[in-house]
Order: sequence, then structure tokens, then C-alpha cells
Amino acid sequence: MTTGTTTPRSTGRATSSDAAKAPGAELRVLRAEDWDRWYDVLLRAFGGVPEQAEERELWRRLTSCERSVGAWDGGELVGTAGAFDFRLTVPGGASVPAAGVTMVGVSATHRRRGLLTSMMRRQLDDVRAWGEPLAVLTASEPEIYGRFGYAAATFGLHAEIDTGRVRLSVPEGTDDVRLTYADPRATLDACEAVYARTVALRPGMLDRRPGWEEVAVLGAQTGDGASPLQCVLAEREGRVSGYVRFRVQPRYTDSGHNGEVQLQDLAALDPLSQAALWRFLFGIDLTSSLKVRGRPLDEAWQYQVSDIRRCGLRVRDQLYVRLVDLGAALQARTYQAPVDVVLEVEDAFCPWNAGRWRLSGDPEGAVCERTTDAADLALSVRELGAAYLGGVSLAALGAAGRVRELREGALAAAAAGFGSAVAPWLPHGF
Repeated sequence: MTTGTTTPRSTGRATSSDAAKAPGAELRVLRAEDWDRWYDVLLRAFGGVPEQAEERELWRRLTSCERSVGAWDGGELVGTAGAFDFRLTVPGGASVPAAGVTMVGVSATHRRRGLLTSMMRRQLDDVRAWGEPLAVLTASEPEIYGRFGYAAATFGLHAEIDTGRVRLSVPEGTDDVRLTYADPRATLDACEAVYARTVALRPGMLDRRPGWEEVAVLGAQTGDGASPLQCVLAEREGRVSGYVRFRVQPRYTDSGHNGEVQLQDLAALDPLSQAALWRFLFGIDLTSSLKVRGRPLDEAWQYQVSDIRRCGLRVRDQLYVRLVDLGAALQARTYQAPVDVVLEVEDAFCPWNAGRWRLSGDPEGAVCERTTDAADLALSVRELGAAYLGGVSLAALGAAGRVRELREGALAAAAAGFGSAVAPWLPHGF
């Protein structure tokens, strides 16, 4: 879906008028009885391929109607947009309220009428009223959302690993980790407990609401030639310390078996458990390749392989961040080096953020307030969104002409402060 396909339970309440006007349409808060029509419009906008009944029912159950809007042209529903009530880990480990923008679509018959802009305007006004300092999304078309102040802030690593020729060297003690096959559905609670303990460790992680654990096992029986979803648990000292969920695509040629392992998700509480799970994936019988999608840029396995060139590495954008309440967002995170900088911020779409802000912060905390002092850096809210989680360097944005240094030395100092010791990462789409 545009910006994702999953929704947790929400208690937010739309605060704009229930019937705001948009060019050629009327925006209304979604009513539960209109959900099927609304979701069908969304699916059609993404090609019209129907979903399995199980998947559709899960999204119905998880959709927060009061945080969703529909665009109506008379009696016809022609546009959709939703916002999930997430909490997002930021540098320093705090969990910050964030609206997860998703399920955005406009009927092809109503393009170029300003409907998307109207829905984005309505949505950001609502997010501000809900008191959520951030909005985040995953973009089906990245160029669309820049004009609304969103910027790519996390990136995921894709790989096609030749496990027939690449060896994995693991730390001493890895053999002490016990691995067991487990039923993917029966172990949802155990896996979710592991995931929950990893959330505070990396910026960009999502604190999942009830129901998210079911998303991991949707389509467990694929029918596409690959195996059903499989799960292996890692245990140390009698406790679950990690898990991996994956499929195997069998293949056979005249030269023998060369199946492919398709990693879905993997989480671990310690380096030894993580190494044991990766070694398991490399060594599955009758396979010679491992397909990896959207993993952290700094994940340890890259430094354990014998030949990085045979891993087919690619990087792709993941989470897009939009600062809705700039002051609250910047002081919600910490800064890995002391920073004291006056920012001159441009924000045409959310003008309440525009102007000068003094940011003072360090590893212990931060304050961000309005100021009339002379500016040290000039940039737009997009650059702040890109750098917010520590994965995009303000210095690199400066070199690209996106940040202007007005006081010598200010850019280098701010870039050092905004960085993160670990790469930010979005664990799954939404």
C-alpha cells in the first residue's frame, strides 16, 4: 500500500471537522460501515489484486476508523488515508508518539485534482492536534511525499548471498546456543517478547500494538512453490533468546539442488544468538543462496562472511520522517555529542514550524525553543527529518547544498551531535 498496509489499534480521535472540503470532493472521518468500500478503493489504487480473506479481516480488525479519512465525490468514495498510533524509538532510546501514515490512495478517475494534498493537509493538522510530534511513512513513490515535508531517514540492506561459496565465521560460544524448529503461529508470543526487548536498542524501531504479531504469519501457506513459513527459535540457558522466520524455495538443475532460503524476519537478544541463527540460514540442506530484504545497514553478519562481494548488497530507502511539532521532536531525542545551534527552518506546508529554533543537547537530553538569535544553519524541515534518527549526516546534506552553514564550524558540530552509534532501522513496513 502507499506508505504500508498494516494498522494497530488506536485511541486517537480526528479533530478536524468531519466534513472538510477538498477540491472536487469532501473529506470525512471513516465510518466503520464504510470500511469495505474504503478498503476496496485502496486496493484498486494499488492494482486491484484481491487479498486473502484472512488478511482482509485482520486489517479490518486493526484499522482505526477515527484516524482515517475518505474523500467522497457525491456518493462515490474516491480517496483514502489513514494514520496509525505508533511509538518510534529515537536516538537515546526514548519511545516517541508518531503517526504512521498509511493506506493512502486516490482513484485514477480523480487524479490531479488536489485530493492527495487535501488529505495530507487534513492529516498533518490532525496529527498536530493529537499531540504527536512525528509523522512517518514508507513511500510507494518517494518523490510524492517530499513536497509535504517527509524525507528518507532509514535505509535497509538487501542481499543475495551465494551460500554455496560464502562461509560465515561466528564468535566463540555460538555452539552453546540451542536451535529448535517451532510452529510459527504457536510461538507468536515468545517471538513477540524477544522483539519487544529489542525495540529500545535501535532508532527507527516500532513499539508494536496488540495484533501486530499476527501480521508476521499472514500468508503462511504461500502456494507459490516456496515452503510454508518456517520458524526456528534460539535458546540460551533455557530461555528463548532469538528467532528467525523464513521460507525455502526448492530448485533443482542438472548440476544438483540449488534451493533458495528467503529470510522474512530475524531478531536476537545477544550476538551469539544472532550468529547462531545466521549460521543456520547459511547451512540449510539443498540450498545455495540466501535472499535477504531490508536488514540493518550495520548488521554483524556482513563482517563475518568470507567474501562480501558474493553477497550482492543493495541499499533501499525505508522510513520517511516528518517533524510535525519541531520543538517537541528535537528535544525528545538525545545527541551523541554536545550541540548548541540556532536553526533557521523553512516549512511551507506546516508553517508553525518555520523560523528560528535554538537546539541545545547532549547524551543526557535536549531543549529546543524559539529564539531571535542569529541563525547558525539554514535548512528545511525535510533535512531535519532525514537527519532525525541519526542515519543521514547533516554534513552530507550540506555538501549536497541542502543545508547552509551560516556560522563557521556549526555544521560539523551539529552533524556530530545528530549521529547515532547504531544505524537506524525500520523492522517492517506498515
